[in-house]
Amino acid sequence: MLRLTWVQPEDLLGHELHQATQDGREPSAIAARWRAAGGQEAPTRAGASPDPASRYLRQLAEDLLDELADLPSKSADQEPTDLAKIKALCPALTQAADRGPTGAAPTRAALEAAWLGRAAGCLLGKPVEKLPLDAIRQLAQSTGNWPLNTYFTARGVPPDLLTAHPWNRRSAPTSLAENIDGMPEDDDLNYPLLNVLLLRRHGRHFTTTDVAKLWLDELPAGRTFTAERIAYRNLLQGLEPPRTARHRNPFREWIGALIRADVHGWTNPGAPAAAAEQAHRDATLTHTANGVYAAMFTAAVIAEATTTPDIHTCLRTGLTVIPPNSRLHKAITHAVRLAERHTDFDTVVDELHATHAETHHWVHAIPNTALIAAALTHADGDFTASITKAVSGGWDTDSNGATAGSIAGLLVGSPDNLPVHWTAPLKNRLATSVADFDGTGFDTLAHLTKDLMETPSP
Repeated sequence: MLRLTWVQPEDLLGHELHQATQDGREPSAIAARWRAAGGQEAPTRAGASPDPASRYLRQLAEDLLDELADLPSKSADQEPTDLAKIKALCPALTQAADRGPTGAAPTRAALEAAWLGRAAGCLLGKPVEKLPLDAIRQLAQSTGNWPLNTYFTARGVPPDLLTAHPWNRRSAPTSLAENIDGMPEDDDLNYPLLNVLLLRRHGRHFTTTDVAKLWLDELPAGRTFTAERIAYRNLLQGLEPPRTARHRNPFREWIGALIRADVHGWTNPGAPAAAAEQAHRDATLTHTANGVYAAMFTAAVIAEATTTPDIHTCLRTGLTVIPPNSRLHKAITHAVRLAERHTDFDTVVDELHATHAETHHWVHAIPNTALIAAALTHADGDFTASITKAVSGGWDTDSNGATAGSIAGLLVGSPDNLPVHWTAPLKNRLATSVADFDGTGFDTLAHLTKDLMETPSP
């Protein structure tokens, strides 16, 4: 039986009830109707419940999703999605001088280090994606790899521990230390590749519709997840952006837009506001509010990192492009303060989980972006510490490792400055289903990215 993940209405409803509570709507009456009809909670880890719902329950879920969408939100004024309204809350986004690249473009070596860092961080997190925090710690400790310092391995892990906490089923064959043979395919690398194509074809003045058309041309539907899968489905049903991000999409504040932000930052050196605007146009195909802010924050941090070697300055710059009273701004600020206060990063992680784990899904943008910011703060620019701290914090481990690795790799400035035990297993080879990129080397990707800054926009 095929149970397609992230699209079944009966599974979406539970997630939308959580989303409504978080963004200031009052869903209790609708939740009571759902429970009275026999509706279940959202799946906690996977994208689909094991059994299909009745025809009645599925139709009810669709109706209730639409009713939830019509509820007013108390946070709408402080957490807008419209760019003009975001700018009204963020003076840094209205700076006239910040409309395009203003600093020296990063070198090809720095861009290659950023691509390699993104891949290594992603690869580190892949085997333990979806696992609870305690399981990650136990698996690493059982092989003497705690605090994390290298890729996970199954060698030496007690069988009973693996029975209780098996590796991510899809990733273990390609992402454990003993199995790595180049960089395997992952959506955290697919989306940066797509954005290289986007800028090559449309330049920095692309539209959200350009992003949508590119996806339909180049991105297999089965390679999408959560908000991206819903938006893809909405496109196929004839909906247009930005409605694609809102219609029956309970994942619109999850992490998917954040993992698409790197190229927007790399190609706007010294121009964090321009990078954030570019990320906004990309993100609003699939996300709203804090899901969009996570992408804008990340793009701005990366744009600042192309010209500023201090990670703390970069993180502060990222906060200037997102609404100051948003949940994401508050979460990042809290996370950075924790990282500054505690010398033991496990204590930071425990505090973050105590704050967010009960109320947010493990793929939600708010806790994951906060964790990335905490890891980068605590690592203070060190590459290994950046990716290992991000992954050791749990939640969306491969995405968090990828973003931390991209930023830290850019800061170190050259592949020669990355520890060889992270880069050698990648073999300068990337697997992907995007266009003609399969087997491409990271040196080539750096060259293509550099060209985007040297070629006038269409």
